[in-house]
Amino acid sequence: MIRVAVGRQWSGIVRELQGSCSPITPLLLQHYSTGSQSKTAYTGSEILNYMGGLDGEKKQLIHKLVNFRMKQGKKTRVRAIFNETLHRLARTDRDGIQLISDALDNVKPICEVAKVRIAGNIYDVPGVVDRDRQQTLAVRWILDAAFKRRTNHSSRLEECLFAEIMDAYRKRGTARKKREVLHGLASTNRSYAHFRWW
Repeated sequence: MIRVAVGRQWSGIVRELQGSCSPITPLLLQHYSTGSQSKTAYTGSEILNYMGGLDGEKKQLIHKLVNFRMKQGKKTRVRAIFNETLHRLARTDRDGIQLISDALDNVKPICEVAKVRIAGNIYDVPGVVDRDRQQTLAVRWILDAAFKRRTNHSSRLEECLFAEIMDAYRKRGTARKKREVLHGLASTNRSYAHFRWW
């Protein structure tokens, strides 16, 4: 009796989904179809493909944010923190992932400084940062700034990460200050740029 009731509920849900035009509808229809084919498990990344129509760069950015914050393999805990941060960003009436992407663009460094030893002297030689390293440094700086804010203000990490992303989006905050300091250092030592050999 219970199986029949549950089967009718699922068939009703499937009928409703066939009438809707949600982007996740094909995935759910394939998963909960009442035919003889076996049900398959879907990962979070496959559902993200349908939910936002995310391109490869944004998906890579999400994975990088989650993996950089992860400690001792506790990925589910970090995902919960990231989801809470996305919910807070969604309350600002903007696309949360696009807002994170814009915030990272405001923090990405264009040039950095490397120490080079020439004839017994050590010089700070400026150089252009690769695109992948730009994103890595921006993610690292924002997460470090959020963690420091958490220790200083003794609030939850979700709140601190949200505040730091909003500060970076508005071109201020600790991470943005790091970028400006690095650019200032590279500008000061631009006379040593000819020592760059790599």
